[in-house]
Parts: sequence; structure tokens; C-alpha cells
Amino acid sequence: MTAPASDAARTRGRLMLIALFVLFFGSAFGAGVLRFSGWMPAGLKNHGELLQPPVDLRATAPRLASGGAYAWNPEARVWRIVAVAPAAGCDARCPPLLAQLDKVWQLFGHNADQVEVLWLGPAPDAAAKLPEVRLLLDDPALRAALPRSADPAGIPLYVVDPNGFVILRYAPQADPAGLRSDVARLLKLK
Repeated sequence: MTAPASDAARTRGRLMLIALFVLFFGSAFGAGVLRFSGWMPAGLKNHGELLQPPVDLRATAPRLASGGAYAWNPEARVWRIVAVAPAAGCDARCPPLLAQLDKVWQLFGHNADQVEVLWLGPAPDAAAKLPEVRLLLDDPALRAALPRSADPAGIPLYVVDPNGFVILRYAPQADPAGLRSDVARLLKLK
């Protein structure tokens, strides 16, 4: 009678070993399949278009509309949101976008001093009154350096890291909540 009981125990032990093997290696295999298929959890995806490779603006010295050069100053750890207004002039799309950018900047709260909004080209009158906005003179070289800056659909936005690399692009009429979410995540990278 002991032989059948030991056979059952051995079989149960083997099944347990196989189950552990499948559990461990199956989950590793599943994770590998998800990783190499390009899937990412929604919380880890950025809302803007990740530019590969990032565009290096360090050699391009933007000029402030008030005079003087805009310094990238990487030691200050300031992130920038760049709005590229149409070269022909600001139209009805500019004031609402400026208001949205102001709201996004205010929502950064205590981190707002680590974000600047750079406005390239003609700006609405209200832009000069906002503390976060730095008005830049229109520069064809800077426009040419920014990918698809002459978008006929409207005003594209870009996120520039503290060193002067453009890392994200947002299509015209992109959701400002996505921009805020992406920049807030980047601010945590101190």
C-alpha cells in the first residue's frame, strides 16, 4: 500500500515543479513578448511625439524680442515649452493657445519656476504680461531646426530639455493636459 501512496506523492511533486516552472518562465516569456512588441502601459506613454534623435538647439542662439540672446543655461535645470507662431503673423488661434499655456504653467505650482514658455514669432499682446513667457525674435534658422514647424494645421508646440535638446513635439490643437502631464513627469527627473 505504500507504493501507490508514494507514486501519488511523486506525481503531485512533479506537477508542482512543472507548475512552478510554467509560472516563472511563462511570466518572463509573456513580459518579453509585450516588451518586444512595443506595448507599454498607458501611464508610461508620452502624449507628444518623441523626437528620435532629439534636435540639438545649443548651436542656435535664440534672440529675445526685448534684445539680447536667450541663454540655454543647463545648470538652472529649466525646461522649456516652445510655441512656434505662424511667420505670417498671429491669428485667432494664438490668444486661446497662449491662455492654455498660461494655465498649464500655473498648474505646475511650486515647480512652475522650472518651466519657461518660449514664443517664437509674432505674439498676441497678452504674451508680454505673462511672467513665464519669453518672446523670441522670429529666426528662420530656429524655425528650420524645429521639425515640421510650418504646420498648416496651426501652432505646434515643442518641449526642450535644460540642455537645449528638443525632445517632444505636439501637433497643433494637441490636448494641453497631455503636455502638462509629460512636462510634469520630466520635472521629476531632477
